[in-house]
Amino acid sequence: MTKRQTFSLKVEPDPCPTLAVEEGSKGEGVGRWVPEKKHTLLAKLISGTHGARAKFPQRVLIDPFCGPGRIRVRGETITRDGGALVAWRQSVIDNVPFTSLLVGDLETDLSAACYARLTTLHAPAQKFDGTAEQTVKTMVSQVPRNALCLAYLDPYNLETLSFEIIRTLSELRHIDLLVHFSTMDLNRNVDLELDEKRARFDDAAPGWREPARSLSKGQLPGTFFDYWQSLVKQLGFTFSKEMPLVRDEGNKPLYRLVFFSRHDFPKRIWDDVARSPNRNLFEDD
Repeated sequence: MTKRQTFSLKVEPDPCPTLAVEEGSKGEGVGRWVPEKKHTLLAKLISGTHGARAKFPQRVLIDPFCGPGRIRVRGETITRDGGALVAWRQSVIDNVPFTSLLVGDLETDLSAACYARLTTLHAPAQKFDGTAEQTVKTMVSQVPRNALCLAYLDPYNLETLSFEIIRTLSELRHIDLLVHFSTMDLNRNVDLELDEKRARFDDAAPGWREPARSLSKGQLPGTFFDYWQSLVKQLGFTFSKEMPLVRDEGNKPLYRLVFFSRHDFPKRIWDDVARSPNRNLFEDD
């Protein structure tokens, strides 16, 4: 068996060092798992699918939760690339650069910072301001016919992962999706949301409460996730078997990285780069 080569992200200089940087909700920096897990797997996915991208004249990245395009990790003084910049640089390294990067954020100063950083690196970026549910509609309208698309959905919490975002993206013929699915938010709040007149998670999985009403608290997270998956599958997608669980420094589960597509090849690539011992979604949560 061929031994895998170590894959690590290079710390690149900030192309716009005076602009905003993501430093976490408390301003203390983001967790080390962001570059070491989430962004590394994003880069490995892009690298692994470079051959498929090369067959398409138009290659599009869609990132409606882009943030400022730069992060600072807790305990570090340096800053690192955010997701959109990681994706762009990796596509250039592979000599199959994205032909369009569609980035957006609810906070206009953040989307402007990400856009500025990308264009400074000569990336063919477009900026969209507003909620992800709003911006993806415009983004989809800008995608060339028969383009190969990767949607990177990295919301701050489960509440903002509106299912309408996924439904809109499903209109694209060649689209793969890598999604940050917050198990922490779900586990903490799903039982509280069950009896609300309009729960925070209703947009993420419309109709989830009816099949959940007779369940115990412990059954709710898994049932919610299964129901969400069923909605996605109805759009013609199938899920990768690998759903890496990202944990914080205290080993508490934060989120799953979930990948789905209409085609087998990108799922095989994700299974390879993200593979780990098989575990249930909420095991040890």
